[in-house]
Amino acid sequence: MDRQPRLVTMGPARIASLRKPGGAHKYDHGHAVILSGGAGATGAARLAARAALRIGAGLVTLGVPPAAQLEVAAHETAVMLMRIQDAQTLNARLEDARISALCLGPGLGVDRAGPLLARALVDARCPLVIDADALTAIGKDGALMAALHSGCLLTPHMGEFARMFPDIEVPDAVTPRAAALRRAAERAGCTILLKGAETLIAGPDGTCYRHSATGDRAAPWLATAGAGDVLAGIITGLIARGHAPIDAAATGAWLHAEAARLFGPGLVAEDLPEVLPRVLSRLGV
Repeated sequence: MDRQPRLVTMGPARIASLRKPGGAHKYDHGHAVILSGGAGATGAARLAARAALRIGAGLVTLGVPPAAQLEVAAHETAVMLMRIQDAQTLNARLEDARISALCLGPGLGVDRAGPLLARALVDARCPLVIDADALTAIGKDGALMAALHSGCLLTPHMGEFARMFPDIEVPDAVTPRAAALRRAAERAGCTILLKGAETLIAGPDGTCYRHSATGDRAAPWLATAGAGDVLAGIITGLIARGHAPIDAAATGAWLHAEAARLFGPGLVAEDLPEVLPRVLSRLGV
């Protein structure tokens, strides 16, 4: 019989992991880097960066191609910028050991995502959150799939999952769906978060979590453009702070949905990072 996934709850240990001790330096809370697309395509990465900063990463930097630098600088203040034109530039930037998490995908563009992801996967030291266009790049290139490692976290919706794992059928029922996700995570050798009202998270060791946003915990206003980019940013920020990928994914899914429920009708993606402080305050963080 298929094993039931564990339900994500915000117990004392998970809440405690979100607190910041006094006297710490910003680098003690990690440096998250989010790679951005070109001019006119920076919004998704900016949403992710804002979310990573709000969830407590000590520093957050947007890696932008030169053509997009002025556009991003006009929107951001607390988020820092670095020029990352191509894989060669990324290679030089990743020599900084203080970078503790890297997010690739939101608004990146498939053509830009492929080479950047290939370079990022060479060094298993830095955990990777792989979303959106970077997932599509994996579906197009088996070499990228083969290069995934245990520090990677994939965050697909159903369409992206099907492109990466076309031979794995995902049933509607939660328990067999969890079994399918476990098979995919074992094959990929990394953690996978499959988005949905019933979000499932599976690690390569068979561990599986379920976050339910249904019934009295439904968050229908999350069905809005950019919400997934914010989720990727929350998870990236948590990993930058030292959370293991599967724990960051489970905690991030709960916080993401809770922010949407707290804000309520009229929610747009830009609202989600700004509601996170209220969610954290209610938890006693």
